[in-house]
Amino acid sequence: MRRAERLFEIVQILRRSRRPISAQAIADELETSKRSIYRDISALIAQRVPIRGEAGIGYVLEHGFDMPPLMLTSDEIDAAVLGALWVATRGEPDLAKAATNLIAKIEAITPDRLRPHILAPSTSVAPAGGEAFDRIDAAMLRHAIRTGRKVALVYRDKDGAETERVVWPVVLGYRDSGRILAAWCELRQGFRYFRTDRMVSALEQAESYPERPDRLRRRWREAMDEERRRYTES
Repeated sequence: MRRAERLFEIVQILRRSRRPISAQAIADELETSKRSIYRDISALIAQRVPIRGEAGIGYVLEHGFDMPPLMLTSDEIDAAVLGALWVATRGEPDLAKAATNLIAKIEAITPDRLRPHILAPSTSVAPAGGEAFDRIDAAMLRHAIRTGRKVALVYRDKDGAETERVVWPVVLGYRDSGRILAAWCELRQGFRYFRTDRMVSALEQAESYPERPDRLRRRWREAMDEERRRYTES
């Protein structure tokens, strides 16, 4: 790996890490020496890349630093295009259109030598099939998740019985077979999962739920971790 590429990769490693990362960990990932990482970190700091930390403790990249979008590796292009193709074939119309636009934007900024990764990708997505029909607006659900708004549902269970729910949406999961909303249910006083094809109606409410969205998401993750722990111990 050329030094310029290694400097770029070091910044990428720091960007994705939420905690200080040691020179040894960076060296192990890039298959180089710790001494080389020390020199590279010093060179990046000299170029005014906002890296904080010191040898023996770890390094972090301060928020707000960005790099030109043209510096994509071939694997990163493959990953982006594959993900966009999946959304283009399985997302609702507005997301599918956004995914197609994303591929076009990636192509526009990609150097000629890497453009075959987009025009003739080495990966593919199987055709979508067997998806259930949705009556609800998935874009509305995504908006409620981002803004922390409650959603009123009329939900039909597997036996056809309908219930009215008010939920605090956490995340909208996309699968080959359809979409599932993870949410805190006021009726059940717990986290529940709702298939969008079983939603008779879904209306975003003007009222926000009494919790920060990031805190709600954290509680949901903790609940999932606890459920996995009980499952593995059973």
